[in-house]
Amino acid sequence: MEQTRAGSCIHNGLLQEQVLKWTHNEGSSKHAFPRLLKEDIPRIDHRVKETVKRQLSKMPIQGQIGTSPCSGGNNGRFMHPKSVVTRTRCKGISAHKCSSSRAFPRLLKEVIPPAELHVQEIVKRQSQANNLAKQDSCRRPECSPVFLEEAYRRCRNICKDYAGTYYLGSLLMTEERQKAIWAIYAWGTRIDEMVDGPNAVYMSTSLLDSWEERLQDIFDGHPYDMVDAALTDTVSKFCLDIKPFKDMIEGMRMDTRKCRYENFQELYLYCYYVAGTTGLMTVPILGIKPESSVSVQSIYNAAVYFGIANQLTNILRDVQEDALRGRIYLPQDELAQFGLSDKDVFARKVTDNWREIMKEQIARARFYYNLAEQGISHLDKASHWPLWSSLLLYQQILDSIEDNDYDNLTKRAYVGRTKKFLLLSQAYRKA
Repeated sequence: MEQTRAGSCIHNGLLQEQVLKWTHNEGSSKHAFPRLLKEDIPRIDHRVKETVKRQLSKMPIQGQIGTSPCSGGNNGRFMHPKSVVTRTRCKGISAHKCSSSRAFPRLLKEVIPPAELHVQEIVKRQSQANNLAKQDSCRRPECSPVFLEEAYRRCRNICKDYAGTYYLGSLLMTEERQKAIWAIYAWGTRIDEMVDGPNAVYMSTSLLDSWEERLQDIFDGHPYDMVDAALTDTVSKFCLDIKPFKDMIEGMRMDTRKCRYENFQELYLYCYYVAGTTGLMTVPILGIKPESSVSVQSIYNAAVYFGIANQLTNILRDVQEDALRGRIYLPQDELAQFGLSDKDVFARKVTDNWREIMKEQIARARFYYNLAEQGISHLDKASHWPLWSSLLLYQQILDSIEDNDYDNLTKRAYVGRTKKFLLLSQAYRKA
């Protein structure tokens, strides 16, 4: 079907029917891990290194809409996780003193794998383009308020249907931030459904290429449909950069090539592409405190860790579901360390060795949550409650796996309604 461009001529009700197909599909919000060839890694690293260079400067202070980007994006030391954890004298975000060997001694010889260096470079380079925000921020489509209200409502419904925990956290935000978060999530869900939904059999790299062209149109102020229009409006209001969105599409391309991960370095890169990028997208919406004493790079770095921790949690929660699809996301070398293989995962039998590797994997996810926590206090105060809520709710999934005696092969960990409300209260006190 030929798609109608909704640019300056967008009016109320135009192309609403095109969005309906995206709100009825059901599917996982996590992606497959196709096998990554060794020769692909340098190419992917090159793409990763170009991502964060521009984003940091595009942050409205305290969530102000249409304001100049905050300054000082590259005048603080970029914090490697190793220095975050072990050096309290650093200018960046400080964390509790601990070692990764205590957190997950059998999994990592170093605190962070070499892949982290590439993600660091993304944040560093993204923070250096302080003059791009305004020139990219005046591309808002000429939509009627009624049209945009309906567009954001549809984005909200997508978020509510596909990610209850994520949606619950968004309800604690201001109205403008709510809408922006919904628009970003709806965009990501639509791509995810192309790769992991009921129509994934028709997925092709050419389709992803077309989607990337469509993304460029969104950022140029020419959305194709109602949900795209919501994102175009959000991009205009909050001065978002396109590169994290492109990187997420690259993560989907990895999905078409990969169904296993050989080691955590490969997994880490993938988690950045499909989840860490979300942190880069949302920091400008959440806002940074003007009085924050740490480098903006460090705050963005913490946001990336939040996304990576969430993705690691999703992987542990969905082991059963993914195994039924023939997917194993746990690093192959780490399975071997515990005397396990793909065959043991497919057998869905919880053994002592399985419990031990799950303990290590959970410790790793918590390690990244700990790094992510350090950035929350430097964001705008109004964002603290929803962020703490999301963080605590996701960490509770790890607790649930432990409560199930590490049986995520036959049981799916979840957080009950009562527990969710108790965690909201706890998050409010932390905020």
